[in-house]
Amino acid sequence: RYGITSRPPHFDFHQSGTINSLGSQGCMFDNLVRRDPRDSGKTIIPDLAHSWEISKDNKTYTFMLRKDVQFHDGAELTSEDVKATFDRIAKPPQGISIPRSTLFAAVSEIAAPDKYTVQFKLAEARPANFIMSAIASGWNGIVRKKTLEDNGYNLRRVVDIPGTGPFKSQRRVEAEIWVMEKNKNYWNKGLPYLDGIEFYHALPFSPELGSSLLSGRVDYARLLDPGSMRRVKATQGMSGMDFYQSVIQATWMNNKKKPMDDPRVRRAFHLVLDKPVLVDVVKDIAPMMVGGFIYPFSEFATPLPELTKRLGYQADPTAAVKEAKALMKAAGYEKGITGLDYLVREVASFKLWSQAIQAMLQQTLNVQCNIRTAVESVWFDDVRTGKFDLAIGAIVSTLLDPSDYFNAWYSPKGPQNYSSWDNAKFNELLPQIDREVDAKKRLDLIRQAEAIMEQDPPLLPISWEKINDGWYNYVKGHNPKDYFGIYDVVRFDTFWLDK
Repeated sequence: RYGITSRPPHFDFHQSGTINSLGSQGCMFDNLVRRDPRDSGKTIIPDLAHSWEISKDNKTYTFMLRKDVQFHDGAELTSEDVKATFDRIAKPPQGISIPRSTLFAAVSEIAAPDKYTVQFKLAEARPANFIMSAIASGWNGIVRKKTLEDNGYNLRRVVDIPGTGPFKSQRRVEAEIWVMEKNKNYWNKGLPYLDGIEFYHALPFSPELGSSLLSGRVDYARLLDPGSMRRVKATQGMSGMDFYQSVIQATWMNNKKKPMDDPRVRRAFHLVLDKPVLVDVVKDIAPMMVGGFIYPFSEFATPLPELTKRLGYQADPTAAVKEAKALMKAAGYEKGITGLDYLVREVASFKLWSQAIQAMLQQTLNVQCNIRTAVESVWFDDVRTGKFDLAIGAIVSTLLDPSDYFNAWYSPKGPQNYSSWDNAKFNELLPQIDREVDAKKRLDLIRQAEAIMEQDPPLLPISWEKINDGWYNYVKGHNPKDYFGIYDVVRFDTFWLDK
């Protein structure tokens, strides 16, 4: 019995960017290769591919598939299914948006030379770890070619998508429960250990999620609030752990609308958001940390002592507010702005932040916002179609490497560039960052890109997240200690109950 937010905006997990999808759907699918759940996802190990070869020039990746693997509908897995899955991810058809597509920008062709062989051919070499990590992402589960064909390559309305994974869908009640049963024909003999999983929906960081765990209604809960986490750790027979999440919490500014089309206004908004205060605002709801446009806990980040000397990150916001007012005056908005539509995801932390940001903008720059709260499905549709002035939410990346999220979040063609931000100097740097193999030279390019974003923000960074997991000690077979995010180890095949 697993407590997690599971209110997906739709059922096409490839097109999704929220744990509401993958948190419960992930156990229905396998990957070509996967992150090892036994070592906290550090190592890439075989999955539907039992082995692989990488050419000396790092431009051809050949995967050998297992035989006699069945989808839940009884069809045999072949290389055509893998090819169709990754063709759609790498180059989405018209009307399909897949946040991970930018990971495969260097892939020129995916071939299926025979029934059990798949080849990824690159137009130009990339570091092998980058490509393998992209393929191993928990988001990239394999689906049937026929399922894609039968549904016009759009699976948003297909509740029970046939996978090859250890669990099959048995019953679902919207916003309540999703019951999975063991796949008795699973190719990986001996797995899964559990006979089934019941996913109970509860909003992230909500008191309801914490009480469901502490009262014993669920055995494991993900995205606990700090108060519940403290009680879990103080309760005999229970354990809790936190780890870094692959998510930025941010406000997007619609660059296609005035006044957000002016970089001076965007920087002014960035400067007056008091980041330490915003982290403090949600301290009883969610564990957060201050950061800019780069994962603050990564090797690529500006060190925090250096970051906190910058305008917009200082403990004393006086100098930042002064510059912000000068920028607004130069842009012609000295008297302020009225009537901005502020789209807010219906999550406790976003509601609190939006109210705090609304007050900060009003008090410092006389900018007035109208808050409009929306459930996930409406929020994602509205940001995708530009129906907002400001929008607060969270987006995920697959890797810690900037070549992933710089392309997905900040490039003009990025599927999660909800601001429609387009900066020529940044766009020129991006392919250089992707290609550079010298670590020192690459870091210098990343720093240049960061400096551009500070002056012309693609979004307003609010904070960066940590995840709280809690469970009863009889839940075994999991190891979240060193997870990077909650999207790579989602299979549940190694979980078991010691009772």
